[in-house]
Amino acid sequence: MIAILKYNAGNVRSVQNALNRLGYESIVTDKESELRDAQKVIMPGVGEAASAMKYLKDRGLDVVIKSLKQPFLGICLGLQIMCRSTEEGNTPCLGIFEARVKRFPPKDRIPHMGWNDFEGISGRLFQGIDIRDNVYYVHSFYAEPCLQTSAVCRYILPFSAAMQKDNFFATQFHPEKSGSTGETILNNFLRL
Repeated sequence: MIAILKYNAGNVRSVQNALNRLGYESIVTDKESELRDAQKVIMPGVGEAASAMKYLKDRGLDVVIKSLKQPFLGICLGLQIMCRSTEEGNTPCLGIFEARVKRFPPKDRIPHMGWNDFEGISGRLFQGIDIRDNVYYVHSFYAEPCLQTSAVCRYILPFSAAMQKDNFFATQFHPEKSGSTGETILNNFLRL
């Protein structure tokens, strides 16, 4: 069973629908026992970092997440929450990845919304993916590139499009909204 983490952030149904299309059953939960028993855990994300972190901390899920051993995927806000901190509400986050999350400088249109390719990719999530393949983004904050960065995109400046450390994976883009490229990336994660 795939667990989709409930944590006061949106986009849960889009992720669940994508999993259904790929033939996987899932539950939406914030119960520790169900998260620990799941084969994979996905933390979707559309929302605001401070309230999402408050939800996690109030339920002890910040500690639970960091202790999970199965493959774990954070999406969009999920990636940002997995970083050290974010400028959004000056919020300390989970610290799984070393990066800090910053607001895009106001040079161009914010949020970064639409389709982009990659400047570089590596790792197991990107098997069968080419850097010219496009994925879908909607975000005003970005994770700076760091040692755990497994894909880079450029919008105004280079940022972490994906990250990976041990059993923890994350994408700034929305694989569930990224057509066949996103389905390949989700399938790569689900087959880990």
